[in-house]
Amino acid sequence: MAYPMQLGLQDATSPIMEELMNFHDHTLMIVFLISSLVLYIITLMLTTKLTHTSTMDAQEVETIWTILPAVILIMIALPSLRILYMMDEINNPVLTVKTMGHQWYWSYEYTDYEDLSFDSYMVPTNELKPGDLRLLEVDNRIVLPMEMPIRMLISSEDVLHSWAVPSLGLKTDAIPGRLNQATISSNRPGLFYGQCSEICGSNHSFMPIVLEMVPLKHFENWSSSLI
Repeated sequence: MAYPMQLGLQDATSPIMEELMNFHDHTLMIVFLISSLVLYIITLMLTTKLTHTSTMDAQEVETIWTILPAVILIMIALPSLRILYMMDEINNPVLTVKTMGHQWYWSYEYTDYEDLSFDSYMVPTNELKPGDLRLLEVDNRIVLPMEMPIRMLISSEDVLHSWAVPSLGLKTDAIPGRLNQATISSNRPGLFYGQCSEICGSNHSFMPIVLEMVPLKHFENWSSSLI
């Protein structure tokens, strides 16, 4: 959950998000080094007399400033491709949940159960309880078991939506007529908040997502109470 004046990313809850945060730090360090080098060169050009202008025609200099950017791009591309393939990989999910976007709420269906589905609406401000988060609380939370791979099937019944939970590293478009999938795996229990991340109409801001990750035993008790 984000907090006021936060500058960095939310705390990672899934292995994918941990990899994304490491990649973010890796890329940010490269950008910082490049920026420092450029600033240093600009400072030298403004404060130093150019006594060696002939070096600008040197073959060695041209070789360096051609190869060095290519090496830097490779250093960024290889970790990026690795994480991209990790995000698309789904290994033997223990549970499948279908998510449908509507204007302006989400509906969920646990496809491994015969009759376990519900709609999830935002709780209006005048109905919030003490401690609830405005514009983020819902009447029906998604309850999922932690430390297990879960497949989310995401689509829409009207317009474009986007199902996003930042602390899990998830952001998948909900497109009418198309079924996208994502993997959820949480390392710890807790409540994790998200919102629709695709402008979908006048009430786009009022489509929150709340995931409640619990141990498997608690999930079985919850699911049996609803069936």
